[in-house]
Amino acid sequence: MPASPPPTAPAAVPRTGTAPHTAGGGALLVVGFVLLSLNTRVAFGQIGPLAPVAGFSPATVSLLGLLPPLCMGAFAPLAAVVRRRLGEERGLWWASLVLVAGAVLRMAGLPGLFAGTVVVSAATAVVNVLIPVLVRGRFPRERTGTMMGVYALAMGAGSALAAALVVPVAQAAGSWRPAVGLAVIPAVLAAAGTAPQVRHRHRRPVAAPGAGRSGRSGRSGRSGRSGRPHVARTALAWSLTAFFGVQTLAFYTTLAWLPSILVQTAGLGRAAAGTGQALLICGVAVGGFAAPVLAARRADQRPHILGAALVCAAGLTGLLLAPAGTALAWVAVLGIGLGAGQALPGVLYAHRGADHDHVAALSTLAQTCGFLLAATGPVLAAALHTATGAWTAPLAALVAALLVCAVAGLRAGHDPE
Repeated sequence: MPASPPPTAPAAVPRTGTAPHTAGGGALLVVGFVLLSLNTRVAFGQIGPLAPVAGFSPATVSLLGLLPPLCMGAFAPLAAVVRRRLGEERGLWWASLVLVAGAVLRMAGLPGLFAGTVVVSAATAVVNVLIPVLVRGRFPRERTGTMMGVYALAMGAGSALAAALVVPVAQAAGSWRPAVGLAVIPAVLAAAGTAPQVRHRHRRPVAAPGAGRSGRSGRSGRSGRSGRPHVARTALAWSLTAFFGVQTLAFYTTLAWLPSILVQTAGLGRAAAGTGQALLICGVAVGGFAAPVLAARRADQRPHILGAALVCAAGLTGLLLAPAGTALAWVAVLGIGLGAGQALPGVLYAHRGADHDHVAALSTLAQTCGFLLAATGPVLAAALHTATGAWTAPLAALVAALLVCAVAGLRAGHDPE
């Protein structure tokens, strides 16, 4: 039997979108992209710093921390419906309008805060899935990494800015409602910034040679017209899901419990622990920008997958074993690793996807399962801490999970020959 030809390289797959025809159009696209990216974590970065000032109960804080990953996982499949009916540009614009509505609703007392968080999380789920598809279709391949890096950097900057402003605003206003209402401002700007893209029209996709094969490479992802197996039946999809899911679990677990870990494990005061949280977010922004920029330059992202997991593991191990005086340095290392792990999947979707539909299917599956998995992280870590009375077991479990996910994620890092 003659050998089958190697899989078509991603670069040979035509994009279904069209790049902006003018410099002005390109600038509007980038501005809208950045404004929308800023909003994807603004609302979620407010509760932790605000909780002591607002007097939220531990149960309230725990539930508000659980809702975002849980809802982003549950609503990620909605992005496929939105994309099919509206396209990426219109879908993202409507999602930005829903973000505005959710941000306004969060000011309506405690019930509104819970309901608005669900609404914001649902809109963010759609944005998370559609952003890699937009990048694949509207930007040149050589800029994929840069744009996913910008996405991650803006996401971290939005979260950090929200965390820095909520307490002063709440104290000045004498209420937590105006503080959470700050999220309305960037949400409105995002809606205005993405509005010009509603006029964009896609050309119908043109299949690349070999893009529809259902061979062992696992690059196939849809059933139906293409004749390829469903994305959930491919090793590629589950490799991506494993990497994204465990990295996101580590991210949300660390975000929820880092101040407590620093107080108990490193002996820091609460003010210093708050500084550690800010340092973590800065590290996430740095790693989130650098990793996709570096990874997109290569055809093989396996070293970057391993690197992200190992840097995270090193940061957690440092918190466990290193002298207390170096705790903040290890927090920065951990933040860089977590940022890289959050941003790399966007590059992997774009590089491994055979076409726009495949990119969307990979993104949807990974984020649906990954966020649902991530939602269990803070709860399981708290249970382990309660059972053992220390953070050693939760941190060790995270290190083990990250190392396993690094191996499981290797398939997502390359196109097999």
